[in-house]
Amino acid sequence: MLNNKYNNHFVEFKNITKKFPRVIANNNISFNIKKGSVHALLGENGAGKSTLVKVLYGLLSADIGYINFNNEVLKINSPSQARKKGIGMVFQHFSLFESLTVRDNLILGIDDQISYSNLQNKLQDISSKYNLPLDLDAPITSLSAGEKQRVEIVRILLQDPQLLIMDEPTSVLTPKEVENLFLTLNYLVKEGRTILYITHKLEEVIKICNDVTIMRNGKVIDSCTTKDQTAKSLATKMLGQKLEDLKTDYSHIKNIENFIVNNISCSFNDPFLTDLKNISFQVREGEIYGIAGVAGNGQSELMDILTGENTLIDEGEIIFNKKNIKLFNPQQRRNLSIAFVPENRLGHSAVPELSLTENILLSQFPNNQFSINGILNEKAIDKYANKVIKNFNVVTPGSDALASSLSGGNLQKFVIGREISSIPKLLIISHPTWGIDAGAEHSIREALIKLSKNGTSIIVISQDLDELIEITHRISVIFEGKLSEPLQTDKVDISRLGLLMGGKND
Repeated sequence: MLNNKYNNHFVEFKNITKKFPRVIANNNISFNIKKGSVHALLGENGAGKSTLVKVLYGLLSADIGYINFNNEVLKINSPSQARKKGIGMVFQHFSLFESLTVRDNLILGIDDQISYSNLQNKLQDISSKYNLPLDLDAPITSLSAGEKQRVEIVRILLQDPQLLIMDEPTSVLTPKEVENLFLTLNYLVKEGRTILYITHKLEEVIKICNDVTIMRNGKVIDSCTTKDQTAKSLATKMLGQKLEDLKTDYSHIKNIENFIVNNISCSFNDPFLTDLKNISFQVREGEIYGIAGVAGNGQSELMDILTGENTLIDEGEIIFNKKNIKLFNPQQRRNLSIAFVPENRLGHSAVPELSLTENILLSQFPNNQFSINGILNEKAIDKYANKVIKNFNVVTPGSDALASSLSGGNLQKFVIGREISSIPKLLIISHPTWGIDAGAEHSIREALIKLSKNGTSIIVISQDLDELIEITHRISVIFEGKLSEPLQTDKVDISRLGLLMGGKND
């Protein structure tokens, strides 16, 4: 927890209410944020956090209520006005132009005109003050996730914000990069800046935050200091119930390698893609095999190869139940009882403009009874959709709701539930709990463990080491398109995994 030498209320939310069709996103929200503190905002997906932050940053206007900022009523209707008032925001998904240099991105992010020499002077001050070194001539595409985040933070600091909103800032960082970020936040707070910290990682809240506000169903459940809290107590407040510890074991794994990848190599001749180099691994029946790595090291390219979205492989083979499937397209692989959940929920895993019931049809499996003699069985499809909604606690007005109307976490639960409910022989899933709340995270991990115990082989590609250590049986690390030898999870050293993710073998 960072020290806070100030006590005055720097930000005051007063009765904020924001309604949308069929839902009240914020219902009479009131709480205070102290100056010079790190204040966490917690809540399940769909609790109303994003809506509240959008009101604060000028992306939305409240129907009822107001915000006091630095002792005056905040009157803004755009992010540019928010920045002029001294409010900056680092979004969960980076908003950088990959083909441009660091310098170009910094200039584009500044509202006022600035010369190169003044920019250089400001950057030198910020870099030395907050330990945020940058190579101005480096293209964004060449940077690690931690370096990209550094660019985002510097871009905001160039405008001298007094309040910095950070949305899931550690979700794509290695343990060392997380440590460096916390040092930077410490510097910012020491000089009197205030940070609103949105995260689903409860241990981080305990470690670096002074206060926490917990939201549920659009309302504030509690606002308190973190001094006497634990991760479990925060989770209980957030969910309204206690989470049981997850347990995974090795006893059910059969010594049958039903999915084998042999020396897969793929050259893309594209500066924005990572070539895959001699990737080999095997997954046993009932095993959860994890692939860790920082974004941009070949995970998405490997995912496309494993799911059949890309079959242009230079060399190697993919064997499933003794059959070479490297040239099989996604539907052909589904016909063999292989399910998959890509990283991108909206637009890849689900079609935004279609209802949840209609999105069920995106994953066709043998014997699903969704059609009879070529005619769609609408009752069976709707029944399946409602089964997923119920079993995976998807918060939605109904199966007729559009996929785009769901929060990220609830859409993730729906998509994963759609795949798991088919009881596949193999499930390939990318970043299963990225950016979702503790309750949804727990239920998804629990469902994956249960599925593996029923004999399904599972491949989990994730940047979250805590997640992989909790649910997998073996872990490999992908770095610059190469895959390390697997390590048995119950004997793994997390510091070694962190080094492997950073490209160091020892």
